[in-house]
Amino acid sequence: MKVIETIDKIKTFNTELGYIKNNKYIENTKIILSMIPDYFFKIPASSTGKYHPSFSLGEGGLVRHTKVAVKIGYTLLQSKTTNNFTDNEKDLIIISLILHDSFKSGVIEEKYCRVDHPLIVTNFLKENKDKFTFSDQELNYICECINTHMGEFNTDYRGNVVLPLPQTKHQRFVHMCDLLSSKKFLNINFNGNEIIE
Repeated sequence: MKVIETIDKIKTFNTELGYIKNNKYIENTKIILSMIPDYFFKIPASSTGKYHPSFSLGEGGLVRHTKVAVKIGYTLLQSKTTNNFTDNEKDLIIISLILHDSFKSGVIEEKYCRVDHPLIVTNFLKENKDKFTFSDQELNYICECINTHMGEFNTDYRGNVVLPLPQTKHQRFVHMCDLLSSKKFLNINFNGNEIIE
């Protein structure tokens, strides 16, 4: 008899949820995490292995990539020099980073990364907004950050523009965190799925 492994989607991101100050935001993020595809918790960050560092390859690599992006963002948001965001904006940025790749391989898992995966995430959020208590403004903030997190990597393999470029300081910040977390020069150690400080 085959044992079916269950994933505790919320527990996986307990550390990152702890970075969020607003209790309403924490509860909403837990609801969203419970709804994202199971494959997100199992696949590597890069289906080919070409574009991400070794810690984000293999089983669970996308989770580790996401945790590093969040850790970079959280660290920068703690510095008085590198941020000028309100507390709620900081929380919404952390939420955006937690969710940015949550549909990376589509609604139903496909073999390769979907170039339009940011749009899939935001469409999912907007279609399910009645399940959350985010205001329209808060949800739009998150969606704007997610839609533009790919930065200049916003075209398909034919060169067609698929995604918008970051325009605002919060969009550029989220893109920067995602970009840094994908750089091969990073050597971050993990114990399971937790970053070793």
